Amino acid sequence: MSDRSTIFALSSGRLPAAIAVVRISGSQAGVALEKLIGRVPEPRKAALVRVRDPANGEPIDEALALWFPAPHSETGEDVAELQLHGGHAVVAGVLGALGAIPGCRLAEPGEFTRRAFEAGRLDLTAVEGLGDLIAAETPAQRRQAFRQLKGLIGDRAEAWRRRLIKALALVEARIDFSDEADVPEDLIGPALHAAQQLRGEIAAVLADGRRGERLREGLVVAIAGPPNAGKSALLNRLARRDAAIVSPYAGTTRDVIEVHLDLDGFPVTLLDTAGIRESNEPIEQEGMRRARERAVGADVVLWVVDAAAAVKNNNGHGLGEAASEVWLVENKLDLLEKESPVEDRPQNSEYRFIYFLSATSGEGVDPLVAGLSAHANAFFASAESGVVTRTRHRQALEETVAALDRALAEGEKPSEREELIAEELRAAATVLGRLTGRVDVEDILDVIFRDFCIGK
Repeated sequence: MSDRSTIFALSSGRLPAAIAVVRISGSQAGVALEKLIGRVPEPRKAALVRVRDPANGEPIDEALALWFPAPHSETGEDVAELQLHGGHAVVAGVLGALGAIPGCRLAEPGEFTRRAFEAGRLDLTAVEGLGDLIAAETPAQRRQAFRQLKGLIGDRAEAWRRRLIKALALVEARIDFSDEADVPEDLIGPALHAAQQLRGEIAAVLADGRRGERLREGLVVAIAGPPNAGKSALLNRLARRDAAIVSPYAGTTRDVIEVHLDLDGFPVTLLDTAGIRESNEPIEQEGMRRARERAVGADVVLWVVDAAAAVKNNNGHGLGEAASEVWLVENKLDLLEKESPVEDRPQNSEYRFIYFLSATSGEGVDPLVAGLSAHANAFFASAESGVVTRTRHRQALEETVAALDRALAEGEKPSEREELIAEELRAAATVLGRLTGRVDVEDILDVIFRDFCIGK
């Protein structure tokens, strides 16, 4: 790795700040330190130093410097850190000075972590866990991401892969040394037994209702209903800010608006959708198509109607049978005539719950929030124990199970073909290797690292 660029970047948060951390990694990290501070500090001990511009010797800042020589560093390369005062001019001066040193360049997003992966410091599932930890918005997401970072699925996948390799070795021994007297006759049986056990363990992990992925992505609550029912006002009330335009004119919302919330520690995404009604206007039709699509795919739909209209018309929602969890929200309770008791009207069995409220005044909103909190708590009750948190993980494990099924099916045939059994076991082991990043993952690395911030 000595011939590739030394990278540097601001690795702390947005400026200005109390402290700014600039990280340097690569073969020229020591040279860069000598040019900026005049020496290389003792390894893994903070040193108070004066940082100067190598071009003219002008002081830039007083800072703490740390030195982590290879291979005992996060990236496996020589790594240096400067803990500076977090002003724009200070950081710009240091980054400019580093950029003028031959062989040094600004890091790309996720490049420090990618070098850690390439050095074997992290497997691919731990890298994904790190990305999720940075992006976590709620305590539940943070706990799940930290467990992934520490090997929740990666360690298990590697253990499965080692067991598969042992089973494969039995089959290959039978193929290669079948004419040797000291090789047992029945090696295929134990190999298939091991494959059957592995298949059961992986299938059990997959049978989790996708709760791990849902916790990572958040509970999706769509606010839908006819035009001018107060959907955007309800979104703003739940979000506690003006996230959507509220207007007395029907059809104001044309596209889907998303708002992310922390609801009692659980991630929730609110969707404000276009009003659903009959229309010949092409743009409004497209908005309604998107509204129906997002509502049907949501975990919960809040079907919002004008309470006054609901007194006269208790029709159901317009989403069809595809939407399984629909709650009725009768809005504009403040405009309803007092002599019209809402609780006494006939109820529609299409709705699981019914709430009466005013998004404008806030009356009746607290029970709805409490209901959503209870639903989120029940929805995510077992999510943190889930092993699978990404679609990529699930696809890899499903491919592994499919390969094991083919191997087991081949073993049940009257004239079992050992070569085919070996090939399917090898395919299963390869897929598990791709899951952790041990083999053939170049095609997915860019996708994983592109969402990382520069300096991480």
